[in-house]
Amino acid sequence: MLHFSRLAGATLLAAALMAGTASAQTVLRSSDTHPDGYPTVEAVKYFGELVKERTAGRYTVELYHSAQLGEEKDTIEQVRSGVIDLNRVSMAPFNGLIPETTVPSLPYIFRSEDHMHKVIDGAVGDQIAAAFEQVGLVLLAFYDGGARSFYNSKKPINSVADLAGMKFRVIQSDIFVDMVAALGANATPMPYGEVYSAIETGVIDGAENNFPSYDTAKHAEVAKFYSLDEHTMVPEAFVMAKSSWDKLTPEDQAIFKAAAKESVAKQRGLWASKVKESRAKVEAAGSQITTPDKQPFIDAMGPVYEKHVKDDKLKAMVEAIKAAQ
Repeated sequence: MLHFSRLAGATLLAAALMAGTASAQTVLRSSDTHPDGYPTVEAVKYFGELVKERTAGRYTVELYHSAQLGEEKDTIEQVRSGVIDLNRVSMAPFNGLIPETTVPSLPYIFRSEDHMHKVIDGAVGDQIAAAFEQVGLVLLAFYDGGARSFYNSKKPINSVADLAGMKFRVIQSDIFVDMVAALGANATPMPYGEVYSAIETGVIDGAENNFPSYDTAKHAEVAKFYSLDEHTMVPEAFVMAKSSWDKLTPEDQAIFKAAAKESVAKQRGLWASKVKESRAKVEAAGSQITTPDKQPFIDAMGPVYEKHVKDDKLKAMVEAIKAAQ
């Protein structure tokens, strides 16, 4: 009887130890609308590898790519409420929630990719990052989202006049709607995953995005005319639910921050390679790429800035970006 008691006690102890080990292993769910292999997806995977290694397996990241957990607008609400822990999303859908995100979403706010990097890696980037906490999020990193340009199924776009009356899908953001209107075209906000069929069926004439998205979403199959007007360079945001962040020890928070920073360098390298690869791929498949004079596009953006940059804080951010060298 004593032997049985000892055996039962040992079994219970082992079970308790196993339960303790299991509870110490936290799986964090992360969402991305892009497909497997896309630079942002690979960057978050790399972040997860670093976190797992540096926490000795106490934290792992389970990544759901290809909008498996929903489109960006849906996953923003999920991460704010803590249903998911991490999310990679474009900055533009945050415009209605976080006023500071409107500034990097403005058309032609950045002169070049290098200019954009200097801005978001500096004081303006810190100001934007701090604003995310107001809505229950912690911004871990800014990723490259590339230069967005118009593409369509009808004709080459060589001037602002060529856009008149055309219908373009845009991100669900008032800035993007107003930008398209300022150019004389019609904006149709819709989820990213619906764009291919909308172009194919003629619901819209085209959309606007970077070369990797134009390629990997297969939009080049249904919209052969790509105009390199490069109207925005909106950074991507990699965020964590504040409720999940607050459960981390200060030591683990430092690990997460460092891993995120290292993933930025990884993503930027992957992004530069992917842009070249995707452009070559769509050109080889028959896409016609034109390069219009950007100045008339820039000149048309006055009403967008007047509407969306009203308070002194945002005006100061715009001036700081313009002054950055």
